Amino acid sequence: MDIVLKIILALITAICFLGGFNLMTKGTKSYLPDNVPAQQKLDNLFRFLSGIYFGFGFLMLWATFHSNHAGDLLYFIGIIVLFSGLGRLYSRIKVGSPGVYYDAMMVLEIILGITINLIQYFGH
Repeated sequence: MDIVLKIILALITAICFLGGFNLMTKGTKSYLPDNVPAQQKLDNLFRFLSGIYFGFGFLMLWATFHSNHAGDLLYFIGIIVLFSGLGRLYSRIKVGSPGVYYDAMMVLEIILGITINLIQYFGH
């Protein structure tokens, strides 16, 4: 099970680095129609949260290589990943589906978050 956990953690690491960097560099303007100006507060918050997302990649990188010593930290990582998916689910409920890709990411995040916690619980 340790190799499965390491693969899951490495996948999440890649998602955090690639996704966080992508969102941080693009900002909100790339998601708004051309005729809508970027809103400074929204863009600031968006890039702040993108920075957290990117920065989480460093924690994930450490956890991937030190999963045998991460202990209870892996439960918290699983909870963070689970809640990222639940946040997408809440958004989907409140404003509708953003598309198949984002719905698939939502399901994947929920499954990976639960899986990390189950592996940690039953593996130790």
